[in-house]
Amino acid sequence: MTVLDWMQLILISLLIGGGAPVVGHYLAWVFTGPRIAPERWIHRLIGVDPDKPMDWREYAGALLFSNALFFAAGYSLLWAQGRLPVNPRHIAAMSPEVTFNTAASFVTNTNWQAYVGEAQLSNFSQMVPITFLMFVGANTGMAALVAILRGFARSGTAHVGNYWDDFFRFFVRAFLPACFAMALLLVWQGVPQTLSTTVVAHSLEGGSQTLILGPVASLEAVKNLGTNGGGFYNANGAHPYENPTPLTNTLELLGMLTFTASLPFLFGRLTGRSRQGWALFATIMILYALGLGAVEISEKGPNPLLAPAGIAQTTSPLQDGGNTEGKETRLGITQTSFFSNTTMAATTGAVDAAMDSMNPLALMVYFSHMWLNEEPGGKGVGFAGLLKEAILAIFIAGLMVGRTPEFLGKKLEAREIKLAALSLIVTPFTVLLLTSVGVTASFGTSSMDNPGPHGFEEVLYAYSSGNANNGSAMAGLNASTPFYADSIGIEMLLSRYLPLLPLLAMAGALARKRIHPVTAGTLPTDTPLFVALLVGFMLLVGLLTFFPGLMLGPILEQLSLMKGLSF
Repeated sequence: MTVLDWMQLILISLLIGGGAPVVGHYLAWVFTGPRIAPERWIHRLIGVDPDKPMDWREYAGALLFSNALFFAAGYSLLWAQGRLPVNPRHIAAMSPEVTFNTAASFVTNTNWQAYVGEAQLSNFSQMVPITFLMFVGANTGMAALVAILRGFARSGTAHVGNYWDDFFRFFVRAFLPACFAMALLLVWQGVPQTLSTTVVAHSLEGGSQTLILGPVASLEAVKNLGTNGGGFYNANGAHPYENPTPLTNTLELLGMLTFTASLPFLFGRLTGRSRQGWALFATIMILYALGLGAVEISEKGPNPLLAPAGIAQTTSPLQDGGNTEGKETRLGITQTSFFSNTTMAATTGAVDAAMDSMNPLALMVYFSHMWLNEEPGGKGVGFAGLLKEAILAIFIAGLMVGRTPEFLGKKLEAREIKLAALSLIVTPFTVLLLTSVGVTASFGTSSMDNPGPHGFEEVLYAYSSGNANNGSAMAGLNASTPFYADSIGIEMLLSRYLPLLPLLAMAGALARKRIHPVTAGTLPTDTPLFVALLVGFMLLVGLLTFFPGLMLGPILEQLSLMKGLSF
């Protein structure tokens, strides 16, 4: 690594580590402080009672009902695109399967794009249904997390909060103001924010080119702060209008972690266990740092296929070689490594380079992040998944020492363990089942442009991305066909709500339990030993579940490259 690489590494790490506790403590005030006037106005406008306590069933019902309405509204607006205003290019509606895929994608905070944004969406569609679903998808995840955290914090009650109160507290006091500030910063750096649709640029040679414009900065802000992903343009964060400078690249990757990295500290404040929050933050950052190191090594290393051709890869204190294919030279390899590792760890899906051009080791890291989906994971639900992993790790540790597992003074019994395990198995079930269909059935293989392990990776990546609420994709797979658009759309809906409902049920069960005093037999869960146990458990479960997929994909491709074979 060069001097500039180390400077970027240190600066960004300090910003993440220093900002996360501050934001976490602010979020604790958001969810526990008195209600403010804008929230009361919204509650009166939509006719809900924010003071009505809800048990987990009522909370889940409100969540599912609201998301069904959001999905219907988004689908309807996208379906009617050709008849709506702010569409001077008269862009028609997308096909029914792609419209379904898009509405499902954005309401679930996945933001998988089976379309080309600048060619298939009007500015109205980018600004209203797409941005609207980005806001409500992220808000839903945060509201669900807060309800789950109350299950750990409360004792002797069936109530986990009020969905509508949680939803609008985060939106009014945190999410919307942060998006507004981020949009202003992006406009300052040159990201367009206009209702104009096109502009004609004239070159020095006398030629002309029509450029697509629109409300890009506002979409970019909610895209990254909401861990949404997607993009105004098909090239996403690699497009100079979405991400024009190294500074915007850094701001956008920090935006992905602004709320997600702070959630351990929100947990510590709500439960009164600040040391526990730091332990969970350490777990997240260890997995994040391992991924970043592996991606950086992978992309800075020499390409085995170039060595026989005599292509030298020189290094200097300020610049070094590596795999620059598919990357923006204005950003460089280290910035791209930071961005791609962050977008996978936070399951955002916003990319600033071509995922299809990454080396196999980097792809293996991306797969691992998507399958773990909890370090730090998407808005709210990622950290909820980490708590699920912590409960299962404590259960395994309890079996080894012959003691009833406890977490934060509450005994973990059969109901909580079964619910956590039920939430865990959704990922391997959906990803592996759908991938097997995609790589064997003719209607799946007909969309594949690449043979061998790389083609397999593209299908596996698509379903892993849809399951993880990630949304990024590898090129080479036509995912807008009816089979892929419908199957990934259904997968996104199942993978959003099937893991979430057991966790809400678990929160309801935990909220009823009394908190017991710590004894000599209690396993401390705020120590480095527990952090090591949790990291080891997550990696081991992920490896045992998905190793065949890694073997047939990135591992096989890496071994093939070392033997001089390409696909």
